[in-house]
Amino acid sequence: MRMVDLIEKKRNGHELNKAEIDFIIEGYTKGDLPDYQLSAFAMAIYFQGMTQEERVNLTQAMVESGDQIDLSKIEGIKVDKHSTGGVGDTTTLVLGPLVAAVDVPVAKMSGRGLGHTGGTIDKLEAVPGFHVEITNEEFIRLVNTNKIAVIGQSGDLTPADKKLYALRDVTATVDSIPLIASSIMSKKIAAGADAICLDVKTGNGAFMKKLEDAEELAKAMVEIGKGVGRNTKAIISDMSQPLGFAVGNALEVKEAIDTLKGEGPEDLTELCLTLGSHMVVLAEKASSLDEARAMLQEVIKNGKALESFKTFLSAQGGDASVADDPSKLPDAAHKIEVPAKEDGYISEIVAEKIGVAAMKLGAGRATKESEIDLAVGIMLNKKVGDSVKKGDSLVTIHSNSEDVQEVMDIVYDSYSTVAEKVEAPTLIYKEIH
Repeated sequence: MRMVDLIEKKRNGHELNKAEIDFIIEGYTKGDLPDYQLSAFAMAIYFQGMTQEERVNLTQAMVESGDQIDLSKIEGIKVDKHSTGGVGDTTTLVLGPLVAAVDVPVAKMSGRGLGHTGGTIDKLEAVPGFHVEITNEEFIRLVNTNKIAVIGQSGDLTPADKKLYALRDVTATVDSIPLIASSIMSKKIAAGADAICLDVKTGNGAFMKKLEDAEELAKAMVEIGKGVGRNTKAIISDMSQPLGFAVGNALEVKEAIDTLKGEGPEDLTELCLTLGSHMVVLAEKASSLDEARAMLQEVIKNGKALESFKTFLSAQGGDASVADDPSKLPDAAHKIEVPAKEDGYISEIVAEKIGVAAMKLGAGRATKESEIDLAVGIMLNKKVGDSVKKGDSLVTIHSNSEDVQEVMDIVYDSYSTVAEKVEAPTLIYKEIH
């Protein structure tokens, strides 16, 4: 086989077979094929797309390019949840303990964030003492005992994806549905889950700005999951404004605690109940979404969801008392209100800009080397559809620096006010099976 022939074949719109895709991915992972040929291959995919079978074969080849996690010693059906990301996306912190409280095993492998705020691990490390440096044996033991544990990404998972992603980033081939779908799904499949629940975001704070693009991506990922034998469901949810009120690491932990108590923001609570219901059904702990939702609502009401969170924290060295006393979480030195400049109704909050504002405060990483300030961030006091009077606080800035003028300017730039009442955006657009 010659790489140039395969590039030409794909450029001309023909389908590659499994052996050809395996040849490309294996050769690139080993360093036998140069970047410039893979760049041409990625661009050919960008313009010609891929069939469903090609997408499955590409994903499987990337899975097989490195280590695969064996979760077979964990009892029950392991369900993994993946979000395509956004601003204030606190769902994992709530969902893990919530579904664990109804006996669904959550074996979560998480990374650190590069962007608006930290990743799930960074957020959890806002809890004093919490750590993810545990052995695989301990990880499995904790999930079997407590139904939940989180471990840092270990081993060499999907090295082909890492190489290809870095290349796509500099060759204008990031936004290709087959390449995005296979990248996300290869990591989920290599991480060993039996079933996968996907939260695909759409709106200005999401990777997929348009609903039809989010739908296409969701369908592609669900079909790949099914193609490799993993039961997969997807929810398309709104990210036109930040989810919940909190954007920042310790702030999001506090919001997760509130939500597990049944006192969280309406949108975050609803999304967690929707995703959680799908996870419970995928794990075969309930036969319908209505039954699953009732189970989740009951463990919030009777306190088991919060207890599950405390058990999870203490098992990994964290101070579980933060669940009862969130003042033990890192706290910023300055709380600065951003007052509304006029009366009216909030018509838009550009999620992406709020995310940038949080990153400027130190809540996220601009580069891999950046240090995160776990205490800082932004609390939204007004969401889309809310009425506002001049002087009301739009957001509260939590900062360790008194100079927040640049952040205030970004906040003002992200908020729009109109005279007529507007409706809050739809939270959940579609479910893809």
